[in-house]
Amino acid sequence: MSCMATIILPETIENEINALVRGGYFRSRGSFIKEAVRYTLISRQDLRVNAAIEMYRSGRVSLGRASELASISIFEFKEILKERGIKTVVEAPTKEEMDRQIKRLEEDR
Repeated sequence: MSCMATIILPETIENEINALVRGGYFRSRGSFIKEAVRYTLISRQDLRVNAAIEMYRSGRVSLGRASELASISIFEFKEILKERGIKTVVEAPTKEEMDRQIKRLEEDR
């Protein structure tokens, strides 16, 4: 999933990016920005954790996936959520799914 965004940067930064692109260090302005964002998220664990929390809070990712995105254990992630007063959602199969599983187990006996 990708999206296009217009980013307005100070002229000095634009000049530096353009110089790097002209020098062949990056294919385009967009590839530079992508690399800068990736580096920021890699080097700033606090931002990865905060992004994962927001994605979890909005329901976009599961608890397990959020902990993966934050690069911490699920137990650490749960503790951070608890400290911030964010309730965790326990994911469980529906009654129908459980009934199907029980039936399959009984048939396998």
